[in-house]
Amino acid sequence: MMLQSSFIAIIVLMVAKGIYQSFIKPVGDFILAASLLLLLLPLLIIISVTNYLLYGHIIFRQVRPGLHGRLFSILKFQTMRHDPTGKLSDEDRLTSFGAFLRRFSLDELPQLVNIIRGEMSFIGPRPYLVEYLSLYSELHSKRHYVKPGITGLAQVNGRNTLDWQSRLDYDIEYVKNISLSMDVKVLLRTFIQLLRLKEIDEEGHIGSAKFTGYTH
Repeated sequence: MMLQSSFIAIIVLMVAKGIYQSFIKPVGDFILAASLLLLLLPLLIIISVTNYLLYGHIIFRQVRPGLHGRLFSILKFQTMRHDPTGKLSDEDRLTSFGAFLRRFSLDELPQLVNIIRGEMSFIGPRPYLVEYLSLYSELHSKRHYVKPGITGLAQVNGRNTLDWQSRLDYDIEYVKNISLSMDVKVLLRTFIQLLRLKEIDEEGHIGSAKFTGYTH
């Protein structure tokens, strides 16, 4: 009887997780993203105008792998000057206004459009570079079983100061335990992280060093 009850409980949890992941979460993401776009419209206009005056364009686009590895263009506000020579470092290219946007994570706001398009979620593993796909272990490649997020479990547990093994392990922990309670906890901790203004960049890098594979 106890074994049967445990089996039923597991089935119920799996069904609840599936309903949340496939319906409740994407609907909630869409409603919240659309609401924030309207609410933050004046700020988005100010940043857009400033970026256009600084760089001649507003948005930085880069192809990233999303759910099941499908490629999409992630959107961010431009924070660096274009370097046609390819000789300048990221530190030299980063403007003061760009550093301000990055410090408060305002450069990520265009990803609200990615959420509305269904390409991203508020909470999930960050979408890393396409070139990393062939470098993941079989376990870590499962991070693509869910939509990528603006923030995630790794971001609230150290962000760019974490080593790559830890970041990817947190991603898998999220995939295994995705739920409403998990998402609420990550969202609340993200706000705390933003207020602390720490762990934005890895030491010696703008953002973090590239993932080059495993050392073991």
